[in-house]
Amino acid sequence: MLTLALLSALAIAAGVLGGVVGTGSSLILLPVLVVLYGPRAAVPIMGIAAVMGNVGRVIAWWRDIRWRPVLAYSLPGIPAAALGAHTLLSIPPGIVDVCLAAFFLVLIPARRVVARRRMHIRLWQMAAAGAVVGFLTGLVLSTGPLSVPVFTGYGLSGGAFLGSEAASSVVLYLSKLSAFEAAGALPGDVLLRGLVIGSALLIGSVAAKSIVRRLHPRAFGLLIDGVLVVGAVGMLLALV
Repeated sequence: MLTLALLSALAIAAGVLGGVVGTGSSLILLPVLVVLYGPRAAVPIMGIAAVMGNVGRVIAWWRDIRWRPVLAYSLPGIPAAALGAHTLLSIPPGIVDVCLAAFFLVLIPARRVVARRRMHIRLWQMAAAGAVVGFLTGLVLSTGPLSVPVFTGYGLSGGAFLGSEAASSVVLYLSKLSAFEAAGALPGDVLLRGLVIGSALLIGSVAAKSIVRRLHPRAFGLLIDGVLVVGAVGMLLALV
């Protein structure tokens, strides 16, 4: 119980971070969960928690959500996320750790390249991105830094971006969790831990709304890069 209490405190802080920049909660919490419970349990626990954290952002920004890009992104992402989840369950845990760490680090330059080009993304491109990011979400869980340039590239910002990205993430994570359930990877203890941590994430996500409008764009980018580095280092330390 003490461990869950400490994790909940960390999850509230992670929820605030995710509520401010649209990503980062999973990158902060996942390495800690891997150390405590191992990658096989950590990924579904974080999947449950991520759903609840994103629900918090949906609640906070409900009136600003743009549903056309959400649907275009989510519909192809649903089967892709399930496929990625099945792939994750079929590979050795050590490979999962290495893939997560490498993926986080690669996202740093990739995010900056996409941001510099300032590409305007159309609905059909949202659908293509949803399929790719959906598969990666099923495979490595935390793809928030990839979905950020996709939704901002469509022209969304502020509450419209945060709410729309969160709504699509809820759908993708639910697809992934359905695959875990079908594979028997959601036992009672995993479900309980996910719900407890997710409740804390939800609180942090809602509380972050008051901070969003005061955040400088440069600080936004630095926060994303920072959580990517922390997440990668945490995953590599879990292998030691």
